[in-house]
Amino acid sequence: MPSPIALIVGLGNPGSEYAQTRHNVGFWLLDELVKNANTTFQAQSKFFGESARIKIDNQDCRVLKPSTFMNKSGQSVGALASFYRIPIESVLVIHDELDLEAGAVRLKAGGGHGGHNGLRDITTCFGSDKYLRLRIGIGHPGSGSDVSKYVLNRPTTPEEMEIQNAIARSLDQMPDILSGNLQKVMNELHRKQD
Repeated sequence: MPSPIALIVGLGNPGSEYAQTRHNVGFWLLDELVKNANTTFQAQSKFFGESARIKIDNQDCRVLKPSTFMNKSGQSVGALASFYRIPIESVLVIHDELDLEAGAVRLKAGGGHGGHNGLRDITTCFGSDKYLRLRIGIGHPGSGSDVSKYVLNRPTTPEEMEIQNAIARSLDQMPDILSGNLQKVMNELHRKQD
């Protein structure tokens, strides 16, 4: 049985200039999750980010938005996980995924970083890639040389609608994700949407 999730991390870059960019979809989902839980984030310098405590189906969970830049996400995640003694297997990281079309969403346990700087830093800091990932598709610009500019720009209106739909579907699955009912979640999220 997979470990229950005790920490949900949304990846993004701090600052208003990045707030609506594709790279920040992890923050978008976490903002909705915290709003739905009727609580707010608190800035916590010891964790290099903003965190909150939420309850989903009577399961306590911490959520974290690192205020480090993307390539230093591990500093924030490591500080909070270490302080609360949360093992890597009980961490869910929500991030943008170039290899999925906008609106697709996939749940994945462990694996490589796929060139994602936030995942790379978290894996380096923990010395392990055994954390759960919720991958929110943002599409790909077509050329590797365009990736940096692409992820740091806002999605088109149709793409944003697809991404918001993926976020809504993901939020519906959070009780099962937290309880470790991962196969059920994968069956639901990985189905082709009509």
